[in-house]
Amino acid sequence: MFDIDRFANYNDCRREWGGITVDLMQKLAILGESARYDVSCSTSGVVRDNGGQGVGNASLGGICHTWTEDGRCVSLLKVLLTNHCRYDCAYCLNRCSNDIRRAAFSPRELSDLTLEFYRRNYIEGLFLSSGVLVSPDHTTELMIQTLRLLRGEGRFRGYIHAKAIPGTSAGLLEQLGFLADRVSVNIEQCTPAGLRLLAPQKTELAIAAPMRFLTGRLAESREELVRYRHAAPFAPAGQSTQVIVGASPERDLQVLTMAQHLYRNYQLKRVYYSAYIPVNQDHRLPALTQPPPLLREHRLYQADWLLRFYRFDVTELLGTDNPDLDLDMDPKCAWALRHLDRFPVEVNEADYETLLRVPGIGVRSARKIVAARRLQRLRLEDLKPFNIVLRRAGCFITCNGKLAASRLPDETTLRRLMTDRAGTARLAPAQISLEDLGYVCPA
Repeated sequence: MFDIDRFANYNDCRREWGGITVDLMQKLAILGESARYDVSCSTSGVVRDNGGQGVGNASLGGICHTWTEDGRCVSLLKVLLTNHCRYDCAYCLNRCSNDIRRAAFSPRELSDLTLEFYRRNYIEGLFLSSGVLVSPDHTTELMIQTLRLLRGEGRFRGYIHAKAIPGTSAGLLEQLGFLADRVSVNIEQCTPAGLRLLAPQKTELAIAAPMRFLTGRLAESREELVRYRHAAPFAPAGQSTQVIVGASPERDLQVLTMAQHLYRNYQLKRVYYSAYIPVNQDHRLPALTQPPPLLREHRLYQADWLLRFYRFDVTELLGTDNPDLDLDMDPKCAWALRHLDRFPVEVNEADYETLLRVPGIGVRSARKIVAARRLQRLRLEDLKPFNIVLRRAGCFITCNGKLAASRLPDETTLRRLMTDRAGTARLAPAQISLEDLGYVCPA
């Protein structure tokens, strides 16, 4: 982000700096900061302040990063169209009852700013959200005008992620989807009770209806692209959503059940989990002194990965007797410790699904094992190039009937071994000896 204070000595507040007026930069500072709590981009929530020294400041809003399917990092201008909002959601910094600096871009201002930043190679795309100005439809119309200026006059072909306002009509959603690469509707609260408590002006129907429309329209677009070569793509990067965790008393079981439902019935590309950061004094919310549940957020992302790529069902990870994820270890290790009767597994015989459930074996590693054993029977030393985390997997696999560890540790030692470095148990780590581990490192 630019240092706004450097313009303080200018007599004319509209004096231009490199084609960008100072008051426009001030709007950017306000609306970029207001957008920082939307975590639908990968670097949201980073608080690496440069302390007035060094280059860059990750704690400021404005620029974030996302990654394409081929692994490229893309810089996005992350900003609100306006932080004026008619809603009074308890958890939101921009709620109407808060006394904060307000600002709004005109469609022309934001489109010109985006193009100017793109020409300077600051960004490669735009992440656009907004407070609710007048009504959801009115706000969406302003967003559409902005994107039309970008795509039309500006001939901008970069990546655009647009936030759809809950309650927006289907016709406007369709226009938005043809202009943006990804469209998302934030659920924010995973239960109707949580929504009524913290965001009473929003309804479950107002959130679900746009998501259902986007799901259906995306399916139609895929069919149109098959039939007609030059059909215009509708939101080719799909749709996503965001859930705030820690602001209301929902358990991890409820959060992940909702996520699994969205993946299966709405074909969402991604569910983002946002650890609630206390920004408002409200009796319905955690105290301002309470730290954000960042470790819980991390575990939810790990569990989400298991649902999407490791063929787990949420009922295998959590249940009524254990409704919350273990903070001391990742969910896959926690599952394995609850099902020690299924281990060890023979890597030369286990099917792909079974290999995926072994701690330390990922999707790519499992595929490499399945492919390699078609050519030869694998030995322990053959596993080294497959990027298997043998520190974890060694106690759960055999190779030609030989355990990867010299002996199987007892359950207590195994749990200590499986404890993640990000877990709370690592605050006071216990040393595990090689004798306790019993692992024989292959040559």
